Amino acid sequence: MRTIFTGAARAALVLATCRAFYLPGVAPRTFRYGDKVELKVNKLTSVHTQIPYDYYSLKFCRPRGGIKQATENLGEFLSGDLIENSPYHLFMEQDQFCKVLCQVDLTKSDVAALKTIIREEYHHNWIIDNLPAASIVDSEQYIITAYAGGFPVGYQDHKASYLFNHVNIIVEYHPLDDGSRVVGFYVEPFTVKHKFANDAKWDGSGEAPPLSTCDKSGPMVYEAIAAKQDVQTGPVIFTYDVLWRASNVKWASRWDIYLSMDNAVPDKVHWFSIVNSLLIVLFLTVMVAMIMVRNLHRDIVRYNRVLSDEEKAEDREESGWKLVHADVFRPPDKLPMLFCVCVGTGVQVLLCAAIALIFAAAGFLSPANRGSLATAVLVLFVMMGIFAGYASATLYKTFKGRLWQKCTLCTAFAFPGICFGTFLTFDSLLYYYGSTGAVPVASLVSLLALWFGVSVPLVFVGAYLGYKREPLAYPTITSNIPREVPTPQPWYLSVWFTTTVGGILPFGACFVELFFILSSMWMDQYYYVFGFTGLVFIILVATCCEITIVLCYFQLCSENHRWWWRSFLTSGSTAFYVFAYSVDYFRRLGADEWFTYVLYFGYMGLICVGLFLLTGTCGFLACLWFTKKIYASIKVD
Repeated sequence: MRTIFTGAARAALVLATCRAFYLPGVAPRTFRYGDKVELKVNKLTSVHTQIPYDYYSLKFCRPRGGIKQATENLGEFLSGDLIENSPYHLFMEQDQFCKVLCQVDLTKSDVAALKTIIREEYHHNWIIDNLPAASIVDSEQYIITAYAGGFPVGYQDHKASYLFNHVNIIVEYHPLDDGSRVVGFYVEPFTVKHKFANDAKWDGSGEAPPLSTCDKSGPMVYEAIAAKQDVQTGPVIFTYDVLWRASNVKWASRWDIYLSMDNAVPDKVHWFSIVNSLLIVLFLTVMVAMIMVRNLHRDIVRYNRVLSDEEKAEDREESGWKLVHADVFRPPDKLPMLFCVCVGTGVQVLLCAAIALIFAAAGFLSPANRGSLATAVLVLFVMMGIFAGYASATLYKTFKGRLWQKCTLCTAFAFPGICFGTFLTFDSLLYYYGSTGAVPVASLVSLLALWFGVSVPLVFVGAYLGYKREPLAYPTITSNIPREVPTPQPWYLSVWFTTTVGGILPFGACFVELFFILSSMWMDQYYYVFGFTGLVFIILVATCCEITIVLCYFQLCSENHRWWWRSFLTSGSTAFYVFAYSVDYFRRLGADEWFTYVLYFGYMGLICVGLFLLTGTCGFLACLWFTKKIYASIKVD
């Protein structure tokens, strides 16, 4: 009984600790009546250009005490975030109407810059208490509420450009006994050609004279606008209203409506993706089972059967996959070192993706913790370097390679070097454009430190451990003279055909979820269903393994023992279909800048190279296991 009470006490202590635990940067903050609630501004973004800009690069109102940049993590820098203070003053549960923010005089260059920004459909991205602004856009026909991507700078109508110079800032709060917590944040922009009452003038100092174009007794409404603020040289007055609304939504659930976009994408769509993927896996599993139970079992029984005297007298000639037992584990004759490097890097990417998905599904990499996903993926990739070195070294030693230093260096620098070189090229172009997407020098130094100070040493440690262990053991002995592959081979077993066919089913298992992932990357949408992503990832890996085993079996039955590169290319071709899909998806961006093409296809190409290594490694490891199993089950003379 005492043991039970002790266990219960410990469990209660653990639960109490868990309830007090919050992720860094996302702990709740309680405001009392009249407390200042800070509104911060982030980068200006456009899905059409993919080039973010600093909010204050345009002639917007600036805070009187100067611009101050918020502290950001490495992931935020890599995503181009630039969070700064703003001149807006909000106080908890205190409504404000017709507040004059500032008056700016637009020059010809300012007008040209604003027209370009409006034409390219740039959006503001504001933040209150780590909660991004949802937008409510009014027009004569409809009202649109969007929970991702911020709110527009302005809009075009018949070649005329209009600037949103008035905003209704709507903040929802959940009242508590000791104060209130922010649980919702909306911005409703308007374009209003403001005028001071009695044609008064204002030089920007002191208190602004009253306006004749807005009402201090209530918020701005679309019907009350007499004239719109077009983008032209001269003075522009910026104003705002603040409305506070009590809400029953609790702080822990405040992100739900953002992530679900007010149920714009129902869960049944993701379940459809899972069911679609499971059907493909079921189909492949049945095929593999038929091969294992029928063909393969029949082959093993036939190969292991003791021949009678009559069959020995006939000197029966065997055929099939048994004949290549002395060559099936012969190292690839083409680029064996490159193969080892690809497998090692594939193991690194595979483990990085799997662990990142586990943490994301557990809630540690929520969109509420801005920049956490990019930081986690980067750190995990660096830490998995030890497994990359171990895998490539073990395989290269099994191939009896002698240039182990070169193999290890290629593993440490090949794929990371391609990634960093591409990133540095794009970073230089973004710096030329004056974009916030250009990573600061300090962050570049941090990346280099992670690469050379952590990743490279870990790869060498893994390689050392790999070379110290025994080579992979095979169930058969490889002959000194390689066996000729019979020619001609069936057309359906050619490299091009198996590579083309091998990627179709794995791509079909993940293409539905791929749409939402690309939308989060390029369309400023939130992605949070990492549980579904984890299931799709498992199904993708299983599909790659099964399709590669099936095609490998057919290849061995045709007495073709060169399966190493074939197995890698068969499942790795999934990446080519993903890239082809990304080409079709690019039309949604409506890009008109040459740099957007370079940026999009450059990064998608890089992602697909990583996917090629991941899926190719899965296919190879599955075939290695399969060949070792079947050749260990037969008697070889």
